[in-house]
Amino acid sequence: MTCHFPDNFVWGTATAAYQIEGAWNEDGKGPSIWDTFTHRAGTIERSEHGRIACDHYHRYADDVALMKELGYGAYRFSVSWPRILPSGVAGGRSVSGQSVNAAGLDYYDRLVDALLAAGITPFPTLYHWDLPQALEDRGGWYNKDTSRAFAEYAGIVAARLGDRVSSWITLNEPWISTVAGYMIGVHAPGYKRPYRGLKVAHNLLYAHGLAVEAIRASVPASTPAHVGIAHALSPVHDRDLRRTHRYARRAQVVANELWLDPIFRGTYPAEIADAVERQNGTNLHPDDLAIISRPIDFLGVNNYTRMVVRPALRPVYNFDQIVPDYPGIEKTEMGWEVYPRGIHEMITWLTRRYNRPAIFITENGMADPGDPECRPEGGPGESAGIRDTARIAYLERYLAAVHNAIAEGADVRGYFVWSFMDNFEWAHGYRPRFGLVHVDRTDGTLTRTVKESGRWYAEVCRTNALTYP
Repeated sequence: MTCHFPDNFVWGTATAAYQIEGAWNEDGKGPSIWDTFTHRAGTIERSEHGRIACDHYHRYADDVALMKELGYGAYRFSVSWPRILPSGVAGGRSVSGQSVNAAGLDYYDRLVDALLAAGITPFPTLYHWDLPQALEDRGGWYNKDTSRAFAEYAGIVAARLGDRVSSWITLNEPWISTVAGYMIGVHAPGYKRPYRGLKVAHNLLYAHGLAVEAIRASVPASTPAHVGIAHALSPVHDRDLRRTHRYARRAQVVANELWLDPIFRGTYPAEIADAVERQNGTNLHPDDLAIISRPIDFLGVNNYTRMVVRPALRPVYNFDQIVPDYPGIEKTEMGWEVYPRGIHEMITWLTRRYNRPAIFITENGMADPGDPECRPEGGPGESAGIRDTARIAYLERYLAAVHNAIAEGADVRGYFVWSFMDNFEWAHGYRPRFGLVHVDRTDGTLTRTVKESGRWYAEVCRTNALTYP
């Protein structure tokens, strides 16, 4: 059976700056909160870090050439804020003695030019969690000035690249950066303040709204600016796999509607609006929601699994997320349930609730341990190969679910696999391997080897279709 996708469907892969670039202190780049966080003992598995990562900063040309060889049509990467503005703002003084770091902008200039020369559409994300440490020192995302600084930075990047880039993503997964970074402390900057998270959430959404305006104001009039945001979105079920209990409804509000209603409806969900007001106080200005709800051109959906919850007696967050453990369950190396039906549920729910928005699946993929199942194979004179059949099976099922949603009327315009290559997976270090391309860390060479899934995905891209044997 062959499932054909719509004409002009975008096929791509995704990465993030801190996870692949390396060059953490080169060419005038300032420190980010992840540079600081990974230097602390006990924060990352095996004390790993992203100082070198995949060395994409120096090897981007070869990586782009490999994308071209494989026929991947688009590349979602992120721009490192402290590489552009080491002090976080253009009005401050940076470690390199200048406010805007020209070398940082030059790097992304070269990357975009290389992509376009290879026939690959760039999809930059302006914030994938690497806040400049200088701004964190002034309060980070607890400080509304950070939102304004983000808009300034977004305008600077858009002015430089906007003559060649037409698709922009403001923030990546503000839900995850809020919870993991500011509520439970497993991501940078590492705070454990569960009852101040809604202030961070509001400031992130406000930053998004300001950036939408800044991008559109900064790109040349001759270039269209399609602006969106990438949210981590998952269907919510209670532990009995229903959605009827109050705590499951609360989880749905906190995990999904809190991040979408302000953008598409200009309001916070009624169930949590009072808590947003209490935590923000005078930080919440009457005009904020009008800015947050500036029209966007597309919604990025990052989906890997579903969210299963049980009740917990807590103010605001009266639920706990649990790891499903049902008979016959299939999980990835991250411990996440393989639940392809969830991406269909999410797309169809978004289509109904928000009046059929344009959607890109901006992240979907699976982690495997990399060893021994995915060890490079092949003897002398043979081409190296890495068999990762579980990843192919995963992607087949999720893509089939996406196709079903499109057939039912959803406006899904593209799909990006996470990730192009194995990279630094935040608190888990380099153990989980999400890549279509293997990165050899055993001898320091960082040699790239295309996995079987990478070749399989290349055929999907080439044919614009998913074919079942």
